[in-house]
Amino acid sequence: MEVLARGKGASKGRVRGRVRVLRGDTLVAHGVIGSAIVVLRFLSPFKIPYVLDAAAIVTDYGGMASHGAIVARELGIPCIVDTKDATEVLSDGMEVVVDGDRGLVYR
Repeated sequence: MEVLARGKGASKGRVRGRVRVLRGDTLVAHGVIGSAIVVLRFLSPFKIPYVLDAAAIVTDYGGMASHGAIVARELGIPCIVDTKDATEVLSDGMEVVVDGDRGLVYR
């Protein structure tokens, strides 16, 4: 499989799904994301409601103790942080596999 993004695996698990990139202050009605792979620069407390139904979380920035990593572990969903460029290399609708154990996003 082709590796599209690399980061730190912050919450274990492996899931396949479609990407939903949240840029800037993009607001999405709760529930619209469904089981998407949510990709964003970092997960602030303000955006928690938008990831509650996510299949996985991938961020450009953050560490193992970042807000996004902690929330993902609490929700029991895979999470990759500190990819540096996931919001640039992944786009809405792409089907990918998120491997939270290895910190990799595959095509």
